[in-house]
This record gives sequence, structure tokens and C-alpha cells, in this order.
Amino acid sequence: MTEPVNQHAFSPEERAAVYRAIAERRDMRHFAGGEVAPELLTRLLAAAHRAPSVGLMQPWRFIRIQRPQLRAAIHDLVEAERLRTAEALGERGDDFMRLKVEGIHDCAELLVAALMEGREAHIFGRRTLPEMDLASLSCAIQNLWLAARAEGLGMGWVSLFEPQALGDLLGLPAGAKAVAILCLGPVTEFYAKPMLVQEGWATERPLQELLYQDSWGTPAC
Repeated sequence: MTEPVNQHAFSPEERAAVYRAIAERRDMRHFAGGEVAPELLTRLLAAAHRAPSVGLMQPWRFIRIQRPQLRAAIHDLVEAERLRTAEALGERGDDFMRLKVEGIHDCAELLVAALMEGREAHIFGRRTLPEMDLASLSCAIQNLWLAARAEGLGMGWVSLFEPQALGDLLGLPAGAKAVAILCLGPVTEFYAKPMLVQEGWATERPLQELLYQDSWGTPAC
């Protein structure tokens, strides 16, 4: 069946590029050093900044980490949480410790994504769902991720850290919260599948198992 023509659609080549970036985006842990040109980094962050946000609150704040000592301190926080996570995983702890969970020392650029302070003042869209500030920040991170993939750069989201400890390290004001350590830069190659699938840690579930119709658990037709 031929799809109806939509006058607002991108060209077939442009649509294919969008879907390719989505399909080939990977949470990268292996980086090849190098650098990200200033104008490219600006372009990527501008893409992040174009994300939707509830009530147009734009809760995202990005901190570019440039001092080597600060990068090392962030790595130490992640390593401490990696050990605590392995302990919490019990019998899977040894398998977890064999996984590469970050590329902090190897990536060209290190960013920290945080939620701003004073978010309680933003009521529009958050009265019953206050976590929509986090959803908005996540959209900005996804924009950055997809733009990076389109530019041939890898990005990894590291969440193994204690938010308050990282916030103290970076001087975040009261009420702000660090959410993601983002490793960004050139890679030798992109994983053919998500790394955790390749390493046998987890398996992906097909969309059909996660799609319901009209009520929870009712399979979609």
C-alpha cells in the first residue's frame, strides 16, 4: 500500500537520515581521544537546547569539564559508585565489574548535565507530574546524542555517581541536581548492537511486547 503524500514531510533521503541516526545511536564507552572542534560542540549543544520542555522552563544546564584534575575527580566518584553497584548486584557483581561502564578518561569532551535550581516555581505542566523537569532534560540529552551520531561522534551517558557529591564538586547551587555525566568524542567504531547486548548482560525486548491497546496488558492489534 502506498503511503499518502504529506506536504510537511521531509524528503525520503532526509527521513532516512533521521531514522538512521535513531537506529544507530549507541551508548558509547570506548573512545578514541582526539577533539571536538569548537564550532561542532556549539552546534551540538544548540541542538540540545532546541529540545522541548514542559512550560518552556528549559531546566537543563550543561557544564563543560576542562580541568584534568576535575575530570579525574569525577572519574573517582564514578569508580566509587561502580564498586557499590557491584556489591548491590550480588551474584551478578563480578559480571558487572567486567563491563566497561564509562569513558571519562578517553573521551574528547566531558559534560555534566544538570537540572537548574528553583524548579518548584514552574507549575505549568508539573503540578501533578513534577518529574517533567527530568523528562525535559532527557529530551535535551537525546537531541545531543542524535546530533552527535549524525556528526560521527560517540556519546555515553554515565549515571553511576552520587548526585550530591558531584554537585558539591561542581559547585551546584541548592536545589540544582546533577543528572548525567556525558562522554563525547570520536570513536574507532560504533557498536553493532547496544553494548550490554553484545556483552551478554541484557537482551532487548521487541516493541510488540511493550505495546498495549486501551488497557494495561492488552496486546495491541
